[in-house]
Amino acid sequence: MVLVIFICAILLGSLDYPVFWDRAIDYLNSQFSLGLPHFYKLPFRLGLDLQGGTHLVYQADLTTIEEKEHSASMDGIRDVIERRVNLFGVAEPLVQINKSGDSFRLIVELPGVKDVNQAIEMIGETPYLEFKEEEGEDFKNTALTGRYLKKALLEFDQTTYKPQIGLEFNDEGAKLFADITSRNVGKRVAIYLDGAPITTPVVQEAITGGRAQITGNFTNEEAKQLVRRLNSGALPVPIALIAQQSIGASLGRISLTESLKAGIYGFLAILLFMIIFYRFPGFFASLSLIIYVLFVLAIFKLIPVTLTLAGIAGFLLSMGMAVDANILIFSRMKEELKQGKSYLSALQDGTKRAWSAIRDGNFTTILVGLILFIFGTSFVKGFAFTLIIGNLISMFSAIVITNAFVKFFLGTKLEKIKWLWL
Repeated sequence: MVLVIFICAILLGSLDYPVFWDRAIDYLNSQFSLGLPHFYKLPFRLGLDLQGGTHLVYQADLTTIEEKEHSASMDGIRDVIERRVNLFGVAEPLVQINKSGDSFRLIVELPGVKDVNQAIEMIGETPYLEFKEEEGEDFKNTALTGRYLKKALLEFDQTTYKPQIGLEFNDEGAKLFADITSRNVGKRVAIYLDGAPITTPVVQEAITGGRAQITGNFTNEEAKQLVRRLNSGALPVPIALIAQQSIGASLGRISLTESLKAGIYGFLAILLFMIIFYRFPGFFASLSLIIYVLFVLAIFKLIPVTLTLAGIAGFLLSMGMAVDANILIFSRMKEELKQGKSYLSALQDGTKRAWSAIRDGNFTTILVGLILFIFGTSFVKGFAFTLIIGNLISMFSAIVITNAFVKFFLGTKLEKIKWLWL
């Protein structure tokens, strides 16, 4: 078990910081011509406050939209903005809807953006929906645009129960759509949003009456997304930039450096405390805590988690709580040893007696984290998410990894040296 833990720790450490692994591989390749590859490189994703970038706030004008359509319209606009900034090449953009009373705002965070003016210009355009008919291998424009589409709806086939998209045009749009479908039976009529195709259905027959269905092998989520995109063009919502804040990369680097320093100092202080007050078990808990850090950082890379200052704070807090579980177990273990029990029995009984406190303490923290994640804003969500992950891994670290280390040395000569354990 201990060997497996150390192998996993090496792999996790190499994923977190592959430099040492790559240097060892380079040395082996130079000495023995093995041709071994470097470790897989996966960078950490940094948020706006660490990487630098731009924070934009837009006010949405919903005066021409029915109140029942407000949420759907904002969802559609958010979907379009996300697609636009992704096409613009922004890594890990955050587009968020914020409602205050009857006012809707759109918050856009663009980490690493350099040309802010171009990004603002792209985001500020109203979504444009247009229908194009097939001509050879290309599509040509028609007079039918989003202004003639009253709404798009998510529907389900009455026989197969598969999701499909219903379209409803106004009177003028119904005439245009009837003309287009009449001359394109058996051909594709593509729907474009902001110059990019979002669906290219084949016309089965001429469609009159202003109502149509788009069918296909859609999942529920794919159908919902298409409905949002269609409605964002059918119900254009003007947005106005009301606030802009630029964060320089140098400030982000300073924040990251200071955060890392705080984390390292806090981590070393925890290790020192555990070794001084709990001696040998504290040493094992320190090893377990190191593996815990490697594990959590690897998860942050693999998910991936966009790290912000708030997220790092959540991780540091969870690191301190990871030690709490070990402290509870070792305190109980000491009490069992003082009653004359063997080390193995003391460890088992101490873990069993401490588990209820560990479970309840971590459960309440995770519960609060979930509430913050569901109802909080972007930075609060980052704090809550890293806190939840850290707490889940900390329980595994204390119960499984630390116990494995302690059990490994039970039955050896070290077990007889009481001052190491009490």
